[in-house]
Amino acid sequence: MRDHDFDLEDFLPYQFNVIAGRLSRGFADRYQSQFGISIAEWRVVAHLNQAGAVSVREIHKRADMDKSKVSRAASRLEAAGYITKRPSQNDGRLVELTLTPKGQEMMAQLVILARAYQAEINNLLRDDAANFRDLMHVLLQARL
Repeated sequence: MRDHDFDLEDFLPYQFNVIAGRLSRGFADRYQSQFGISIAEWRVVAHLNQAGAVSVREIHKRADMDKSKVSRAASRLEAAGYITKRPSQNDGRLVELTLTPKGQEMMAQLVILARAYQAEINNLLRDDAANFRDLMHVLLQARL
């Protein structure tokens, strides 16, 4: 390979993007047919399950998703009865999202699916799973 050539297949950001997409779609294949939710909707309910009542802005920051994508997912989830929206008590300009009892029931089942999928990934990585997770944490905390 010449010095001025660029091998996209060896470019770490590209590799992470491809891996993230494959893992996300692999997990989505397991819950979409059962619950009828999209990847964006999964991310919203997962954040609500972990954090309780949060705003679209908070999910946007945590999940690195466009605000419009979070808003559309929230609207679909509200229409399906999985979440509710209400004005934030701390900032009336923001809308807080919370899981409904129906959303909590769905999340209980999704957590089981997520843990099983995580176990499959850990099995693929075998003894390197903990090291890989540590390295991912370093990259997530870095200000690149």
